[in-house]
Amino acid sequence: MTEDALSPDDPYVRQAQTYPTLASDKVARLCRFGDRRTCRAGDMLFRRGDRGASFFLILSGGCETFDETDRGEARRLTLHGAGQFTGELDLFNDRKTLVSARMVEDGEVLAVPRQKFRQLIQAEPDIGEIIMRAFILRRVGMMRHRRGGVVLIGPGRAADTLRIQRFLSRNGYPFRLLDTDVDPDAEGFLDCFALGADDLPVVIAERTPLKNPANPHLAAALGLVEPLDADHVWDVVVVGAGPAGLAASVYAASEGLKVLTLETHAPGGQAGTSSKIENYLGFPTGISGQALAGRAQVQAQKFGAHLAIAREAVSLDCEAVPYSIGLATGEAVRTQAVILAPGARYRRLALEGYDRFEGAGIHYAATNMEAELCAGEEVVVVGGGNSAGQAAIFLARLARHVHIAVRSGGLAASMSDYLVQRIDAAPNITLHTHTEVCRLAGGDGLEEVALTNGDGVVRTLACRNLFVMIGAVPNTDWLDGCLPLDERGFILTGKCGRGTNLDSPYATSRPGIFAVGDVRSGSVKRVASGVGEGSVVVQAVHRFLSPADIAS
Repeated sequence: MTEDALSPDDPYVRQAQTYPTLASDKVARLCRFGDRRTCRAGDMLFRRGDRGASFFLILSGGCETFDETDRGEARRLTLHGAGQFTGELDLFNDRKTLVSARMVEDGEVLAVPRQKFRQLIQAEPDIGEIIMRAFILRRVGMMRHRRGGVVLIGPGRAADTLRIQRFLSRNGYPFRLLDTDVDPDAEGFLDCFALGADDLPVVIAERTPLKNPANPHLAAALGLVEPLDADHVWDVVVVGAGPAGLAASVYAASEGLKVLTLETHAPGGQAGTSSKIENYLGFPTGISGQALAGRAQVQAQKFGAHLAIAREAVSLDCEAVPYSIGLATGEAVRTQAVILAPGARYRRLALEGYDRFEGAGIHYAATNMEAELCAGEEVVVVGGGNSAGQAAIFLARLARHVHIAVRSGGLAASMSDYLVQRIDAAPNITLHTHTEVCRLAGGDGLEEVALTNGDGVVRTLACRNLFVMIGAVPNTDWLDGCLPLDERGFILTGKCGRGTNLDSPYATSRPGIFAVGDVRSGSVKRVASGVGEGSVVVQAVHRFLSPADIAS
């Protein structure tokens, strides 16, 4: 075990919660949900890559869960004894299992199939809480210790290497990075698979190399993509898994609706990239956007919502119910109602060479991954909103110096006061007012950033990481005239939407189509307000879906 395991927040230290032993009364209550099986030592309960593996409670004997080393050798994660159970977060969906499990001694197990497992979680909430906490901690432990995942090989600062890292991290998929610029083990991997520099980055998944895979291809290869039935009609399809979309998914599923949530990249939206959200109700010490989104995703799946990642919505046929949503994969899904929560995409700077450095020095999020790239270096953050302030404070922990560039005369009008005070107090953060980025320079990656102030003075910084946080534009291009938009492209709702169901402020001009969160015209661009809109809109969906209309 690494030294990281000694950290108090490491799940492998919290064994009683990560691998709990259920009391005999709880074991007895679970027995009505499954079937008893007698097993022999060596019997496999499930294998890595299986879909739909059952939940196993060990009644007697012993079982080990394991992954495979880089050489294909079994590596034990843990040993389960009587009263303990297998599984982790993949039991809440139909994705491929990350690890394998087999009996190490003769014994008896209780096998609970997926459908019964979901019933168990609902019917036995106290046991369900123990199981859910354990599953979340197990996945966090696998991420931290790089178990049960894949190997990513490539230059650590290359755009595609960073893209794949972000995709895996934000989707909670364990991986180990071998940086070909600094890691001596990388060359051996490349030789083993007969790979060259032109093939990089490469993802080694179950000893199969995937050469610079696009995100949808990678998701499919790793089993993150679940099959969709083209003939099925959902009660409601939620487009977007940011705070508003996840809240809508949780509340709709918890009230018995058949919910499908489509997400292009990963749960959380822009909020999912926030290093820490400190003014969200109920989290006095703050919570990262990724952690908040991860919990909401599990919560939605617990209630039965289906979350489809790497499924980008590209068209909406809104002429007749059921509505049809076309996906970039060529698939289409049908639904009685639609909740639009696709959020917004980041604004970009109008600079020469910007495209060349995007992803190779220009970032739109400040997570641990980006912070590590900035260790001991000078960093520039552009923007005066809360996202920029959170990023600057977070990066200042590792960066030598953080420069904040804003076109205005200060931060008070656009940033929360607690962030302004922290920035003022930070010795390695400098605010540059009336300042813009005027030039970028570098070779394969960003190397210099030039700033100009209101007096025309240009200052050039040796800087390999520029964080652009200047707002966003709505993801509404794909709606193609289906709904009325305001002059900036945000969806008009309520009376402005001129719809038939004007009792809801989230109704659009089409019956049964609603818009919530950042994409809605006039919305407050905050995590809490997005969550509020996503939860409240479900009432309007229910009013639209009378019992006779709900698809069977």
